[in-house]
Amino acid sequence: MRSSQVGLFIGAILGLALVLEGFGQMLIVALIAIIGWVVARVVEGEIDLSDVLGSKRDQKTPQR
Repeated sequence: MRSSQVGLFIGAILGLALVLEGFGQMLIVALIAIIGWVVARVVEGEIDLSDVLGSKRDQKTPQR
């Protein structure tokens, strides 16, 4: 799927949520969509969370 098709689909879903439920629920749908996008990128291997998570773990461990 091209990015323009994905954008169109997400826009339609958010617009439907806005019309049916209101602005607050539309923001919730948008947040869940962003979380789903990040999870999909991690599963596909396009985002590597080990760099982010590893750097925080290194800071917590005491240096000897």
